[in-house]
Parts: sequence; C-alpha cells; structure tokens
Amino acid sequence: MGHQQSNLQRLASLTALFTLTLSSTSVLSDEQATMVNQLCSSCHGIINIDRSAGYSQVHWQSLISSMVKLDPNSASQISEYLANNNPPNDKRASTVVDGDIELQFTYWQVPTLGQRARDPIQGKDGIIWWVGQWGNILGRLDPKTGEMKEYPLPEGTFPHSVSLDKNLTPWFLGNKNGTVGYLDLETEKFTVFNMPDKNARDPHTGVFDDNGIFWFTLQHSNMIGQLNPINGDIKLVSLPSKKSRPYGIKLDSTGTPWVSCNGSNCLIKVDKQSMALDEIRLPGDQTHTRRLAITPDDMVFYVNSGMGKLGRYNPKTGEITQWDTPSGQYSHPYAIEYANDAIWFNESAKRPETLVRFDLKNETMQSWQIPSKDGVYSGLIRHMRMGENGLIIHQTATNQLAEVTWTQANID
Repeated sequence: MGHQQSNLQRLASLTALFTLTLSSTSVLSDEQATMVNQLCSSCHGIINIDRSAGYSQVHWQSLISSMVKLDPNSASQISEYLANNNPPNDKRASTVVDGDIELQFTYWQVPTLGQRARDPIQGKDGIIWWVGQWGNILGRLDPKTGEMKEYPLPEGTFPHSVSLDKNLTPWFLGNKNGTVGYLDLETEKFTVFNMPDKNARDPHTGVFDDNGIFWFTLQHSNMIGQLNPINGDIKLVSLPSKKSRPYGIKLDSTGTPWVSCNGSNCLIKVDKQSMALDEIRLPGDQTHTRRLAITPDDMVFYVNSGMGKLGRYNPKTGEITQWDTPSGQYSHPYAIEYANDAIWFNESAKRPETLVRFDLKNETMQSWQIPSKDGVYSGLIRHMRMGENGLIIHQTATNQLAEVTWTQANID
C-alpha cells in the first residue's frame, strides 16, 4: 500500500474517531485538543496552524472544509477550539503597496480534499490541468463550465508539477518515484518513463521546447534532465556545485533552458545541444532562488527567496540588479511569471499572502493580499503561469485553483 493511501486512511480513521469523541461532550478537553493535533498533523505540520494569520470561527470552519470533510458538530467544535487558541493575529503581516491596477479572482475548489492541488497550467484550448501532490492525482478543469475530472496516477508518483506539450497532452513529474509520464487523452491511459539513474529520484518542474524536447529539474538529486518523447531517451546532468537544488526552469527566446537554484546562490544556463552547464553566481550568501521568469528581451528575473528580493540578470552584460520586495527580507518570494510588461510574484511567507506586480517600465511595485474563495486569507502559491486571460494560480492550503485578471482602476 502506498504511503499516500496510508495517510488518507489514517486521516479517515482519525476523523471518525474524532467525530465519536466530540459527540459525547461540547467541551474540548486536553485529550480532545490532542485529537485536533493528530487530525491536522496527518496531512501537515501543526506549525502551520501556529504560523497562520489566525481566523474567526467562521473562517476556520471554511478553511477546514477545504481540507477535510467533517460532520457539522465536529467542524463546529474544532473551529471553535482553533478560533479560541489561534485568533486573528499580525505575526506575519504583509506590507501592501497601493497602485492603480485592480485585480479580479475566479476560484475553483478541486473535488478531492487534502490533495495539495498545485501547479495549474492552461492550454490554448482553455483547459486547465493541475496535479494533486498528496492525493496522487492529475486533474482537468474546464473553466467555462466548471467541470472537473481527476485521474489517479500510478501508485507512489506524488506528482510535483504538470506541463503541456504542443499537442496539449499533460505530462506529470513523479517526485517520489523517479518518473515522468503523460496521459493519453484518447485512451485515458498513462505512459510512464523511469529515470535511467537510480540517483535521479525526484523530477520536479518541467518545460517543453519548440522541438518537443522535455526539460526538467530534479531538486534533491541535484540534476537537470532532458527527455525525447519520440524514443523515450533520457539524458541527465549533475549541477557543478553540490546541493544547488535545481528548482524552477524556463526557456529564453532561443530555446535555451535556464534553471534557478533553491539551495545555493546561483542560476544555471543549459547548452541545449551538449547539456553543458554555465553557473552564474548571485550576490549574497543567503540568496537562493525558487523560480525564475524570462522576458521577451531575454532578461532573466528571479525571486531571491532567501533575502526577500526580486532579481534581474542580464545575460548580455552580466549585470545583476535586485529590488527589495514590499514585505521585506523574510517575505520568501516563491512563484514568478512574466505577463503584460510586468513581472508577477508572490510573498509566500506572509499572511495574508501577497501577489506583487513589478512594472518593467518604471520599476515600481504594487501588491495585493490574496483572498481564498470564501474570504479566508490563506496560502500558498508555489507556481504560477500565464493563461488565456490572466495568471493561473493555486492555493495548496485550500485546495483551490484560481484565475487572476486585472484592469486599470478609474481614477477621478
């Protein structure tokens, strides 16, 4: 039985036991508080509760309902306990910078709770695909109708991300079983490719080039991979510095892959022919970069997650420029994307989490607190990509997908 199946069964057992316990009394004892901890820790660390922004009972109940299905009495008792012990606070308050852009959010709640929905991507046909990392799921959403379908992945896959090839076929990255694969849209069957090296354990994030080659990172394996879907040939190369932890990957206008380092202060440029690696060192020993974005003029922007900065590397001159994020050093900017003459990123360590827009023309920032579907400000965005009309994002805490669109505010 897979690890994830065991977790889900444990969660179901704890939920049932907790329901029986709460039905006998309306007062939460120390034992019942322990049950709350056990129920929550079956999916995530209790520290997530302690580090949250805190909520009212109504908002705690709404947040819980996006994670696990409880009977009304249990939900009421748990949310009351959490509200009493974790009321609203400003421990991780974000700094908001006003501006003249207004955002609109459209939300979709994925069917399977507790799956850790993430990394949504929208194809040219309008369909949005996502993966449920803890639920071992590949999901499909038609945003026009709201219809969703979930496909159980091979046991033990624990998908970290999904990418689309030129035929709009969804490819998943098996983060726990060293695989990449795709869903045949006609047969609804999976084809799976195993890594040729046992040390290549954790395919992470991927992107297709114009020739149909699939490039991907393997964070803890410290590798970058290339897969030819025609013959299944996989090539792997290790990064020059140990524990660099290659994370995000994007292509410039020439089809050259660029990779960000989550474990070190570096960016990696990959020779698309030889797979030779050029390591660019970034300033600051505390610098590490979750993800990166590349503008049409091939400027490489990155989130300096370790120091709370947005960075830009100019490949032509070698110049590196950095800007402080609105919420500062401990904001942990995470996801990043280029869209409409701006760089967008989130401040993942703040509650409420913020979405930031960096205007490329005047080099100014505007930011917004990111709500969840029912007005609960939770997090967090781990990857964002531009869709048909706006940014396609997600919230792993609430198992929600969202589209973010924007308009210029009317100024009197």
